[in-house]
Parts: sequence; C-alpha cells; structure tokens
Amino acid sequence: MERLTSLFGMLIILAMAWIFSEARKAIIWKSVLGALVLELLLGALVFMFPQSTSFFLLVNRGVVKLLSLAGNGAIFLFGALALQPGETGPNGESPLGFFMAFQVLPAVIFFSALMALLYHLGAMQPMIRIFAKVFRRFMRLSGAEALCTSSNIFVGIEAVFSVRPYLKDLTRSEFFTILTACMATVASTTLAIYVSFLHEILPTIAGHLISASILAIPASVLISKMMIPELERPRTMDLLPTEDGKAHTHFMGAVSEGAWEGLKLAAGITALLIAVLGLVGILDAGISRIAAFCVKGLDLSLTQILGWLMIPFAWCLGIPAHDLFPAAKLLGERLVLTEVVAYRDLAAFAASGAIRELRSVVILSYALCGFTHVASVAIFVGGISALVPSRRDEIAGLGLKALLAAFWVTLFIGCIAGLFYTQSPSILLS
Repeated sequence: MERLTSLFGMLIILAMAWIFSEARKAIIWKSVLGALVLELLLGALVFMFPQSTSFFLLVNRGVVKLLSLAGNGAIFLFGALALQPGETGPNGESPLGFFMAFQVLPAVIFFSALMALLYHLGAMQPMIRIFAKVFRRFMRLSGAEALCTSSNIFVGIEAVFSVRPYLKDLTRSEFFTILTACMATVASTTLAIYVSFLHEILPTIAGHLISASILAIPASVLISKMMIPELERPRTMDLLPTEDGKAHTHFMGAVSEGAWEGLKLAAGITALLIAVLGLVGILDAGISRIAAFCVKGLDLSLTQILGWLMIPFAWCLGIPAHDLFPAAKLLGERLVLTEVVAYRDLAAFAASGAIRELRSVVILSYALCGFTHVASVAIFVGGISALVPSRRDEIAGLGLKALLAAFWVTLFIGCIAGLFYTQSPSILLS
C-alpha cells in the first residue's frame, strides 16, 4: 500500500509541475517521457539489481573509508575535539563529545581538495562526459544542459564553469533546468557532512546519497521541462562542450586551491548556519509569544507550522503513518534551516525512535538530498549572475520558481525510493 502511495505521489508531483507550466502546449513530451523512463530505469537499477547493489556498496565503503581518513588532519590540529564518539586518539585520548565545527566541517576541506586533484588528473571528466552523453540521448538536452547537469552529480555551483563560454547564449529554459539541477543536488564536498551524521543509523548512507544525486538529474529535467518548456533552439543543441579542468601545472597547486575552496565552503556553511539559525530563533520567539498571548499555554514555532504544512508532501512519499509528522518536520526544516540541520535531526529522530522504520529513513535520505532551501536561491542566482551579468535580471526572475521545481524534484526521487524500496538485502541494508 505504501509503495502505491509513493507511485500516486509521483503522479501528484507531475500534475503540479504541469499546472505551474508557463506554456503547457509547448511541452516537448518526448523529452519529458525520456526523462521519466530514464528515472524509472535508474531507480530500478539502484534498488533491484544485484550488480548495481555491489557497485554502490563498494562506493559506500570507499566514501566511508575516505571520511575516516579525512579526520587525520583535523585530529592533528584539534586533538580530542576532533575525535568522533567511540573513537580513540593516537595518544589514547577520549572524545569530548560531538562538535560539528571540529568533526564534520574539516571533511569538507578534505573532499574539496580531493575533487580538485581528481579533476587535475583528468579522472572526473570521463565520468561526467559518460553521464552527459546518456542524459543527452535519453532526454534530448542541449550539450550545455547535459554537461552542466552531469557535473552537478559531483560538484555544486562549480558545475556552471563547465559551460561558462556558452552562458550568455543559454535560453530561458536552459537556465531554468541548470538552476533546478543545482538546487536539487548536493555536491560531493558536502556529502561528507551527511554521511557523518547517518552512517551509524544507516551504514550504507553514502551509497544512497550518491544514487540520489544521479536520480536527481533526470528528475530535474522532467520537472523543469514541464514548467518552462524549450521555445527556442539552443546554441549547443548539436554540440557537447568539452572541459579539461587542468588549470594547474602541478598537482600540489590543484590540492592547494581545492583545500582553499573547501575552507571557503566550510566557512560559508558555518556563517549560513549561524545566521539562519539565529534569525529563525528570533522568528520562533516572536511566534511563540504571539501564540502564548492568543492562547494561554500554547507553544508554537516556525518548524512546527512548516511541519504541519508539509504533512501532505510527506504522505506523498509513502512514509508510514506513525512517522509522518517527524518526516514532515524534517522537510520543513530543510526548506528554511538547510539540509544540514535536517540530516542531523533525521539521525537524531532515528536514534531516539521518533522515526521508527528503516523505510522512512531511506526515503527521507533521498527526499532531503538537495540544496533546496531559501538561502540557495541567493547562492545560485548570485553565483551564476556574477558569471553572466547581462542576464542577471532574467536569472533572478527564475530563482524562486527554480526552488519550487527543485523541491518537487527531491520529493520525486523520494517517491522513487519509496516505490522501489524492498526489505531484501540491498544497498538499503547493512
């Protein structure tokens, strides 16, 4: 029954995308159906075929091992502050508790440096081009769309640099697809944060997050091409741009720049969390005072209100009834407080029993996997506009609509997880 609910949820999301379309009669259904078929094929491949299960388990083990190695530098710098709960330091030190700044954010710097090194060595480009060719063939994308969205599997806003020479000539539909894909995916540099939160609750979380990033691309095309169909002929319709990524003469230059970019990203995450959590705290205090004034003894907060509003969306995912409100609260938190807070609370809910079923944890690990929050509008619209200032107003006008599309995309891949979920041994189970 819950799997049928997930299927029904997919249909609801598609209907909403069609209702909000700017030009329903102009929708290119071959592209939309190609994206839907590819999404279903990838979902079945990820969840049902033993060969792909082995691959994702291998990737999961590799990511978890890298994550453990990423802590070496942090332990050297911060000592016991950087030790994970249950871990012992090189000199027998015991952990002092959980400190996100010392135990989680250093992994962002490490992963950023690693990705920069892999790009410098040319290891990432072939994988991106393979994805780009598959996406272009199935979904009839322009070369710029295919390359940029494929890059989003591995990186964040940096993916836009892969098509920088073509930005000024992109169509409105191309910009919308790229913005949606940027907000509906997470970068590998931040994947380490979510793995660190959930690997004890769901040991195969790294494999899930990687598959979620892949599933998000055809889902982004599916939703975005329904909401803003292509009305022009893109410049790169018959061209797949190339990127070599070798901007450094020595590998240490790439590592150094990657580490510096990772440091800026970690600082940005820190600043954003401090600012957003503080502002939400002020808003919560105001809501609480107004609620208590209107109804004596009533305790109300922004996350509670958002949680109630998100209950229908959580139901569409196929979440069991007893886990419905905690799941809805997490969806609301992600929209305002960022996915970092939502993943942290998902781990806490699962550990405390507030969310009881593995099915719910798995579905939510997909549905929360995206930069789908209010702050991302400023990040991506501002970042892309800086690269092509002549299109700033047009890009800014697409920001909130792209956020809505990305929200539906993350729900859609959560529905895919709910549809193909099985209790049999797979990447879903340790």
